[in-house]
Amino acid sequence: MRKDSTKLVAASLIVLTSATAIVLAHCQIPCGIYDDSVRFSLMREHVTTIEKSMNEIISIGKEKNPNNNQLVRWVMNKDDHANELSEIATYYFMAQRVKPVQEDNKAEYEKYIKQITLLHQIVVQAMKAKQTTDMEICSKLKTLINQFETSYNSK
Repeated sequence: MRKDSTKLVAASLIVLTSATAIVLAHCQIPCGIYDDSVRFSLMREHVTTIEKSMNEIISIGKEKNPNNNQLVRWVMNKDDHANELSEIATYYFMAQRVKPVQEDNKAEYEKYIKQITLLHQIVVQAMKAKQTTDMEICSKLKTLINQFETSYNSK
């Protein structure tokens, strides 16, 4: 009886592990389920959260006896949201939504290059957001996201 219980537990773990892998891989399978407007909203929300985190870090840093636990939590929060922003730019838009275009199709190729460039700039600014509390980075991110959305949605 004990051997059967061990096999059942092992089988359950395999099934749960496999299910988790499928869920995590969802965005990289050709399911055709996309919601671009949600991604743009999420990108903006991540920037707002990065900005809030920066403000909290600055505020805590000015305190006479700063709460280092809270400081660390805000730094981690800022970094996590910068990573999430980068993931949307790379794994959602660059890998799935912005399709490569042949160079001989000049107008579409220029649009493609512009979009890839904007996405790269978003990723670079997200990386920079992890390195500082300079609010200018959040302004740049907002501008880049707006520019990318305008280009992406233009026909």
